[in-house]
Amino acid sequence: MKAASFDYIRVTTLDEACKALSEFGEEARIIAGGQTLIPLMAMRLARPSTLIDINEVEELVGITIENEQLVIKARTRQSEALSSNIVNENLPLLADAMSHVGHAQTRNLGTIGGSLVNADPAAEIPLIAQTLEAIIAVKSVRGKRNIPANEFFESAMATSLAPDECLVEVRFPIWTGEKIGFGFHEVSIRDSDYALAAAAAQILLDDSDNCKQISLAICGASPTPVRLRPQEELMLGKNLNDELINVTCDDFHNLIEPQSDVHADANYRSRVAKVMATRAICDARDRAKGILR
Repeated sequence: MKAASFDYIRVTTLDEACKALSEFGEEARIIAGGQTLIPLMAMRLARPSTLIDINEVEELVGITIENEQLVIKARTRQSEALSSNIVNENLPLLADAMSHVGHAQTRNLGTIGGSLVNADPAAEIPLIAQTLEAIIAVKSVRGKRNIPANEFFESAMATSLAPDECLVEVRFPIWTGEKIGFGFHEVSIRDSDYALAAAAAQILLDDSDNCKQISLAICGASPTPVRLRPQEELMLGKNLNDELINVTCDDFHNLIEPQSDVHADANYRSRVAKVMATRAICDARDRAKGILR
């Protein structure tokens, strides 16, 4: 199939992009990498009346550290984030997860902002945003606002982004401490596919190797990435031995809503999510102790 007809606009500044979104309304769509939007248009599952190309908007590109946050601009290519020393040194959990995003060719075009806005329930970048309580900054002609990740993802392929808003950047808090570890695990049919289920964990241990801080989330088993806060609370202040981790991850079915499809049924996704969560926590603990690199 071919895409339905549409108008095309190329902008060079963020203000121009916001103005175009305001002018053309709900039927307009931003395009940068187009790794999801173009296939959807080709199948006519998406039929925007206007495409607003932001590939020349340089103010939407870059990776910096500001106020103890790692800031990634929306149009930054996924490959740039993956190879960034700033990301690898300050947010290795994101770097690890990024290596599972599509494959090299798609990462060369796909953007960080595009993945967040697309809000696929099995996508790795939204999972890390949810895990680390990222803040997503957006702008429109009406002004700017910051949206916490847990409020940004509303359902599968749906966010709280208003039709006239453009995602500007995502800000990941940088944890501090000597004993910080991370873990990421996923199961997919092929390496380049979305995860059937995935889990991400980050842990800070105190001097006695007890859990001082922990973030744990899963994706692929619900319409949005899910932060497992009850499981986090059960582990805080405790020594994370294998038995405790296994018991803690044994039952969180009330927190997830796995769906059946042609790739996997709901029961399988639920079982895999628990295994992935267990492995992610174990890896994060071992990295925090210096056992795993």
